[in-house]
Amino acid sequence: MARPTDTKQRIQEVARELFAQKGVHRTSLQEIADRLGITKPALYYHFSSREALVRSIVQPILDEEEAFLTAQEALDEVDQRALLEGYFDFHHRNRQGILLMLNELTTLADLGMIDLLLGWRDRLVRLLQGPEPTLEQATRAVIAFGGLQDCTLQFSDVPKDELRRAAVDGACAALGIEPLWNEPSER
Repeated sequence: MARPTDTKQRIQEVARELFAQKGVHRTSLQEIADRLGITKPALYYHFSSREALVRSIVQPILDEEEAFLTAQEALDEVDQRALLEGYFDFHHRNRQGILLMLNELTTLADLGMIDLLLGWRDRLVRLLQGPEPTLEQATRAVIAFGGLQDCTLQFSDVPKDELRRAAVDGACAALGIEPLWNEPSER
């Protein structure tokens, strides 16, 4: 018999797959249990509710984002390019989970996570533009961060390094920062 942590991981993997196919609210815990060949009570042993299961999937991503932001905020001086690159890398690494979150904004709202996500965006803007950014600075930063996130989802078939260069240069352009790479990328 599998160790509880192995079973928990298997439940999360199947849940991610079914949530991506059908959505959180259209996926029953019974379907997840059936797919795994376990009973619904066995699933409840690991996760008390669908919300607890969803939270267990997204919480590690949220914890990683918080750790990234906290580390950036602890720096004496923020390197704008390093911040943008780190943000891209985080989203590229977690793109499947982030896609699930974007597809399930209602679920995130039910779990009280939307304010957290919006608060992070505000913190990122302040890291780039200072404590009191103008409307123009704030909108450029939101476009830059949103664009980086969207690129990791939209261009999932592009090699990471090539996409990172193009996306970070695009974010720099939105912010009015000189791009590091001036030559066009080869395809």
